[in-house]
Amino acid sequence: MPHDNRSLWEAAIGDGRPLLLLTGLSLALSGGFALFLATTGQFLPHDVAFLGMAASQLCELNGCRIVHFMMHDRAAFGGALLAIGGLYMWLAEFPLRAGQAWAWWLFALSGALGFSSFLAYLGYGYLDTWHGVATILLLPCYVIGLARVWRNLPNREGMGCLLRPSAPFDWKSHASWGRLLLLGTAVGMVAAGLTIMTVGMTSVFVPEDLAFMDVHVAELRAINPRLVPLIAHDRAGFGGGIATTGLTVFFIVWCAQPSRSLWQILALAGLTGFGAAIGVHFVIGYTNFIHLLPAFFGAIAFAMGMMLSVPGAHNEMKVAPP
Repeated sequence: MPHDNRSLWEAAIGDGRPLLLLTGLSLALSGGFALFLATTGQFLPHDVAFLGMAASQLCELNGCRIVHFMMHDRAAFGGALLAIGGLYMWLAEFPLRAGQAWAWWLFALSGALGFSSFLAYLGYGYLDTWHGVATILLLPCYVIGLARVWRNLPNREGMGCLLRPSAPFDWKSHASWGRLLLLGTAVGMVAAGLTIMTVGMTSVFVPEDLAFMDVHVAELRAINPRLVPLIAHDRAGFGGGIATTGLTVFFIVWCAQPSRSLWQILALAGLTGFGAAIGVHFVIGYTNFIHLLPAFFGAIAFAMGMMLSVPGAHNEMKVAPP
């Protein structure tokens, strides 16, 4: 019998994928926690310490719409984290297990965007200590996992492998049209996420936001000078999460070979992401049509893409040569 001289550390991290699976699971759990907090309408302890007031106190103003607006950002952020966590776990379990280099580069690219978006939170003067600690704890798992997986990849291709599609486009194929709709939705998510993140770091609000809260920015500052920085932090985080999810969805749809598990994880990601982002608006009564139109358009395009790409439809597609 061969002698196994591995350390406990080596046995635990294996080929690096367990650490990337842990990264995805941690993001999904964080998203679930964010959704839970949004449903309770409560602030985290460090939010209360920063503001010097609890959610219940702020809820006494403007019919609680300021708090509801903050919860709508946090619920949407939670849905995005659930989606990206699930996509990361799929990447680690399926394409990375098969040694596909594009999945490694997607992990590296989307992770760089996601983790660096934490810096956007500082753009308006609020340091989320809990999020900072979670990022510091999770970042080593992500980096060590990537390094370990790269060492074990059978074919260490360059980043250019992300440009190689898994299948050619066929104008006569329903699955190809579905794939095109999914790719377009992903591009829209990246654009929307970057826009929201930029708005969060600059003007913070769009006119529809202020109309819903029935307040001006000057009035928010008068209520509490730290209120706008806290809301800006939420907006920047939400935007970064949406952009990261869109980037991940785009390259998964572009690079991954059609499969039942791929369709399932995309369906789950779409359900949690769009479901949280759109559903929370109806819960709090923020139903401005113009404000919701991009989300409706994206959700409809995504749903149509998924319907055209149901398992079995991918048989119409010819897998591109390696």
